[in-house]
Amino acid sequence: MVKITMNRRGPVTKMADEESPNVNEEPNPKPKHKGKHDKPKPWDDPSIDHWKVEKFDPSWNESGMVVVSSFSTLFPQYREKYLQECWPIVKGALKEHGIACELNLVEGSMTVSTTMKTRDPYIIVKARDLVKLLSRSVPAPQAIKILNDEMQCDIIKIGSLVRNKECFVKRRQYLVGPNSSTLKALEILTGCYILVQGNTVAAMGSFKGLKQVRRIVEDCVLNKMHPLHHIKILMLRRELAKNPALANENWDRFLPQFKKKNVKQKKVKTKEKKPYTPFPPPQQPSKIDQQLESGEYFLSDKKKLAKQWEEKQEKQAERVAENKKKREEAFVPPEEPKTHNQNVSNVDKDDVTAMASSLKKKAKEFRKQKSIDKIDAEEFIAGSSRPSKKKSKSSR
Repeated sequence: MVKITMNRRGPVTKMADEESPNVNEEPNPKPKHKGKHDKPKPWDDPSIDHWKVEKFDPSWNESGMVVVSSFSTLFPQYREKYLQECWPIVKGALKEHGIACELNLVEGSMTVSTTMKTRDPYIIVKARDLVKLLSRSVPAPQAIKILNDEMQCDIIKIGSLVRNKECFVKRRQYLVGPNSSTLKALEILTGCYILVQGNTVAAMGSFKGLKQVRRIVEDCVLNKMHPLHHIKILMLRRELAKNPALANENWDRFLPQFKKKNVKQKKVKTKEKKPYTPFPPPQQPSKIDQQLESGEYFLSDKKKLAKQWEEKQEKQAERVAENKKKREEAFVPPEEPKTHNQNVSNVDKDDVTAMASSLKKKAKEFRKQKSIDKIDAEEFIAGSSRPSKKKSKSSR
């Protein structure tokens, strides 16, 4: 009996015996060997640091590079003089790694390319980063350190993050701080070299430090968090890392939570829109039109000069009068301050005069009343009565 089965390569014919088991009966499943390829590897040793970058050995690539690779970068004009001075140092550092470099002052560019002596295939990328850093005003001794395997770089573009020029300059100054104190603190905490120049921020260091620097710079320019808050957080993280008991715990409960405050912004003064008119404004009269209206246009040159001279003399006379008035102000005596005693004496004098006038008024009124009634004052005096002559005679 012939049995035909399908395989990935095609149909396969097999001879089957008549005494073969029943088709409906399930064959015994073969045991699957799980993890048969999970054998111990030599690099699974926990003592090995997998993040460590080993130094390149030229014996790994004895044949060299097959194709020439090159990179070119433009530099600003103000860097031309410095690059001419430090170019021998840069050329010597690249020559050790088998990289050729060229400084073109006509085009304003720097070019690096591989040669027959180049062995490390990644060194051309390092050389590209070197010329980028040189064009971003990084000093040559610092930029040459990028050729080391453990050193990386990152150029952060911050010019396009903010539209307002004043806000951009103010926030960029936050990164630098007074006397570059904020920048120095960030360099110490992140272990990176940071340079703020123009519309970019150049940073050099490890991958971990570069990640922190990029986050701090973007948060500062986008006004999300001030660099001082990031500095506080980094200092706390450094202290928490020293404690082995907190190695496997979440540190968010120890870190401060900075909330963004709503600061009152200045109200933008909007100009009132004038009503739309399809007609243009009337044309202003020119100088010749004004002269024609006043009649000055028809005057002779001699009369024009005479008129200008008169106007000049009038203005000069006004200035002389103003200056004279200002000089005379210095000779005007100031008002003497009034003392307290003088005020008191004046008050007393006023009281006396008022009393005298009131007494005179009362006396005058009394005289008028006396003349009307014809009253003899002696009759009302007790001691003034005398006996009459008739009574005296009768008494005799």
